[in-house]
Amino acid sequence: MNHRAYLALAIPLTISTITTPLLGAVDTAVVGQLPNPAYIGGVAVGAIIFNTMYWLFGFLRVSTSGFAAQASGANDEQQSVLALARPFFIALLVSLGFLLLQKPIEQAALAMINPAADVSKFASEYFGIRIWGVPFTLLNYVILGWLMGMGRIKVSVTIQILMNVLNIILALLFVNGFSWGISGVAAATLIAEFFAFSLGIFILWKELLGRTKFPPLKEIIDAGSLKKMMGVNQDLFIRTLCLLTVFNLFTMKGASFGTEMLAANAVLFQIHYLMAYAYDGFSNASSILAGKAMGSKNKELYTKTLSLSSQWAVISSVIIAGVYYLFSERIISIFTNIPSVIALAETYDQWLIIFPFTASFGLILYGLFTGATETAPIRNSMIFALLVYLLALFSLVPIFGNHGLWLAFIVFSLGRSFFLALYVPRLNRKYTESAKIVS
Repeated sequence: MNHRAYLALAIPLTISTITTPLLGAVDTAVVGQLPNPAYIGGVAVGAIIFNTMYWLFGFLRVSTSGFAAQASGANDEQQSVLALARPFFIALLVSLGFLLLQKPIEQAALAMINPAADVSKFASEYFGIRIWGVPFTLLNYVILGWLMGMGRIKVSVTIQILMNVLNIILALLFVNGFSWGISGVAAATLIAEFFAFSLGIFILWKELLGRTKFPPLKEIIDAGSLKKMMGVNQDLFIRTLCLLTVFNLFTMKGASFGTEMLAANAVLFQIHYLMAYAYDGFSNASSILAGKAMGSKNKELYTKTLSLSSQWAVISSVIIAGVYYLFSERIISIFTNIPSVIALAETYDQWLIIFPFTASFGLILYGLFTGATETAPIRNSMIFALLVYLLALFSLVPIFGNHGLWLAFIVFSLGRSFFLALYVPRLNRKYTESAKIVS
């Protein structure tokens, strides 16, 4: 394992994972060309609701990738199929729950964020259409996680690129061609989500047809195996809950500064998502390699993965921050042409130059821990980072306003990196013990 091999895995995964926030980013960019900033605010609030729901269950992709990578490293074909079937079953149940509870979820979310009346109206319109894409998105998380864990990187990249190209084309057609406004961008995203799911199912059918016998339901819902999977997922669920608490508090505080500030923060936060998901590609690469190292009991592969992950945390931060510094004005203008929103975004965008250096280690090391299915440190470090964020939020915002809000977020990003790095020696011991067993 060297830099070239690591990048050969990380770069396609970066392209793949960065497509996730592009759905919300495209929606924001398209409605950002409309004259009323309430359109951007409506999509921002709607996107926050769906990011909340999807990120709470983002473990369906992350844990599936980890278990599939370990099964692949151990050359256990039956376990690789079970690594797909079990989270698929869970995703079906969760999706049904979301659809049945869609009205209470919408009402509770809007009451919590409490946007202006016109923003709330557009957010509700957006939500009412996109909610029907929840089953497709959650099941696609499982499909993509499994494909990544099994090393089928090009396939997973292709699915997500095609989804986003379709979303962009349809969003432009529905909004600019048919003048459907908020409904247009929501419908475009829903259709793109359904397309990606359908393509994923077709690929799985081709991938698994005749290769191995599908396990019976009794084996899929085996109590011991599900308990292990749900233990991992529980830690990742708590981690995501902490993360979403940070994001939602950020949005709520931003909304209290008025619709234009909400819109400006929404633009900057969409750019932040693109940065964070760029790191997710490196994180997924580290997760796959760490999972294979654990499955094959290969301590040397793990050590090299840790070294490469740390080096690319630094290198990628310089690249991401540098690109944004050079092209920030052009990037912001992609999302909106409203002068007042652009001016506000440019007032606070320096925080996005700092963000990569504070968040990179936490985001990339996360992959090492998920690949080893060692998730308690992820949970604990995120809880500590959340506590630091709350302290910063309630002490800095009253003094510095929106600058204080962004500074609190930077403190949180630094905290999640610092606290997770403290657990790396524990992870080293797990791989050392694993290698001793096999030798």
